[in-house]
This record gives sequence, C-alpha cells and structure tokens, in this order.
Amino acid sequence: MILFLYGSDTFRSRQHLKKIIEKFKKDRDPQGLNVVRLDCAPLSPGFGEARKEEPGRVMGQILTAPFLAERRLAILENLLVSKHHDLMVEIGKKIKDNDLPDSTVLVFWEGVGTFKTKAANDLFAILNKQKYSQKFDELKGIRLVAWIGEELKARGASMTAEAARYLAQNVGGDMWRLSALLDQLVAYSRGEIDVADVQLFLDEKADDNIFNLVDAIVGRQEKEVFPMIQEQYRRGEDVQYIFAMIVRQFRILLTMRDLFDREDSPQSNILAARLGLHPFVVKKSLPLVRRYPLGELKQIYRQLLDLDLALKTSRAAPETLLDVFVGRVCCLTPDP
Repeated sequence: MILFLYGSDTFRSRQHLKKIIEKFKKDRDPQGLNVVRLDCAPLSPGFGEARKEEPGRVMGQILTAPFLAERRLAILENLLVSKHHDLMVEIGKKIKDNDLPDSTVLVFWEGVGTFKTKAANDLFAILNKQKYSQKFDELKGIRLVAWIGEELKARGASMTAEAARYLAQNVGGDMWRLSALLDQLVAYSRGEIDVADVQLFLDEKADDNIFNLVDAIVGRQEKEVFPMIQEQYRRGEDVQYIFAMIVRQFRILLTMRDLFDREDSPQSNILAARLGLHPFVVKKSLPLVRRYPLGELKQIYRQLLDLDLALKTSRAAPETLLDVFVGRVCCLTPDP
C-alpha cells in the first residue's frame, strides 16, 4: 500500500501523518518495532547535500521484511526535494512494476506541492495517481472558519462565529500559528471565546514571551525572571499589560487554593467546573496551587493591590515598581 501526503499546509499533513502512525501502532505494532521514518531533506549549506538517509539505506528499509508482524510502516519524507534523483527513478520503476513488498505500507510526505527536477516530477506523477494520494492546500474562507471550529471542539472549547471569522481573516492559513493561538485562547479564556479575546491574542503583546514570563514569576524562577522582564521592556511592552497578566494568574491561583482547601483537595475537573475555568488552565496551575498556602497568596494579592495604586499615583518609574514587586514575590516570606 502506498500513501502520498503533500502540499503547503504542513500542519494538517503532519497531523494526518501522526494519525496514520498512531493507528498502525495501535492495530499492528504497539511497540513500534516495524515503524521507520526516513528523511532525505538536505541539510543547511555547509553540512553536505543529504542527511544520513543515503539511497542504499532508504531502499533497504523499504524492502525490509516486518519483524514478527504482518506489516511494516515506512515513512519517506522530503524525497522529491532531495538530490537523490537515481533513487526517485528506482522507486518510481518499482511502483509501476508493482515490485514493492506487499508487507510494506509506504508513506511519502512532502511539504510542498510543486517540484523542480524531472526525476521529482516523474515520481510525483506516479504517486499522485495512487488511490491514497492527498493534497493539503492552504485553507481559506469558509473552510478555514470550519477548521477553527473543529479544532476548538477537539480542545473542549467553543468560539462565536464572528470571532472565528475575525481570526481567519487576520491570521489566514498559517495553521501552525493558528493552532498556537487556539491553545492560548483556550487556556486563558473563560466560556465561549469572543472577538475581544481574539483581538487580545492577535496583539503582538500576547505572545509566548509574556506567558513564559508570568509562569517564571509565579514559579519563582528568580534567575530567569529578570532577563525575561528586561526583554519585555526592550520590546516596548506596557507595564500595565504585564501587571494585568500577573494579576490574572494570581487571581486564578487564589480562587483555586481557596476551593482546594474548602473541598479537601478536589480533583482538577471538579475545580474547573466549580470555578468556570478551562481544564487546561486548572491542570497547568494545580502544581503551583499546592506550593502556595492560602495566606501567602492573600499576601501577594495585597501587594498587587498596593502595586496597582502605586502605578497610578507614584512618580517612580513603572518598570522599577514592577521589578520591586517581582523581586518580593520571588523571595517572599509568608505572613505568620
């Protein structure tokens, strides 16, 4: 059996490839002894023309018999963009002559939809005629909006139609970025995601750096915190925005800790349901909740209130006020 996955939407094709591998392992090869991945992509300039997957090894792996099983799964990536022209010709001939082992499930994966060399285009023509050939083009319009809805449903969340259209229009078919944005929206939004949520996360301020910084502050990673916060300042991030993200996280920890104590260590799904938080947020925050006593969280929250007042009234530089607060959190001694 031959499968051919190709096209510019590498996110969806990678997802599909992952499902193929998982299904094969589940149905035929739980230990993964008969799954091999071969990447023929050229390395960066200066590192030679090809990776360790030389033509002889590639063909040997394709022709190898399964080990204590009926089938073997061989995944051949980036062959058509490699320099292995003779290998392309040889594989194309074997496919046309039906001269490949019936025991081998052979998957070809390419991250583009067009190819430059004659050997590549000849093999492409053969592969594209296969029954299980699938092209992954960039999604647009209604199809992209539908994909966003399906991905959110798989994550246990939902989004208004207006928000989904807004996200599709402003991000386009960059599925890797869209997937990361959906993860962030699900983790940091309550209930149905709306346009305001999307607008916040499309702002460049709402990137992974701010979330990593907040995690470092809450986790008291004092060696990492100050270089990270200085990077936020260098990027021109607003102190009030950073402050708001810190408040949000400590508010989540405070409400979780309070219920955690009153409910005698409830499970994460109970905490999520009672507090109206997404399970992902609860699961991520629960280890920190166990490290922070309720009194300590209340003490930090009082300091946040003091910082809020100082940011609005003090003549001191906002960056200095925030740095002092972060320093106190990282070495805080709880009230007796």
